[in-house]
Amino acid sequence: MLRNFILSNSSIPSLAKGMDVFALREKIISTNIANIQTPGYQRLKVDFEEKLRSSVVNSISGGRTHEKHFAIGQSSQVDDIQARVKADPDKDLKSGINNVSVEEEMVEMVKNQVRFMYATRMASRDFANIRASIRGRA
Repeated sequence: MLRNFILSNSSIPSLAKGMDVFALREKIISTNIANIQTPGYQRLKVDFEEKLRSSVVNSISGGRTHEKHFAIGQSSQVDDIQARVKADPDKDLKSGINNVSVEEEMVEMVKNQVRFMYATRMASRDFANIRASIRGRA
């Protein structure tokens, strides 16, 4: 119970979800690069950030003062938002064989790796803060 209280009041669950999405995206980018010479292959992409953004923007929250009152808005938990892999509908044959461009995939891979490293550092910082508070240090 205390563990859930401490973790739910930090950014660790959101960072963990982000790192899971970044790991999935790395796998999808690698799959795209591996299939660059496959005729008819359609580039895959991970759809997550737009769903997260719309969930945060569209959610309204309010407190209930009595258990019989209606809840205001919808609870938008990061865990409820799932990353989805979908095919890119672009019909442009970037590689001459399919719609995968090595240059674009490499750029996406680097951006994804930077995001993953940043999330890892943020999670490490949060764990260090929790560890310091347990030890009684500021």
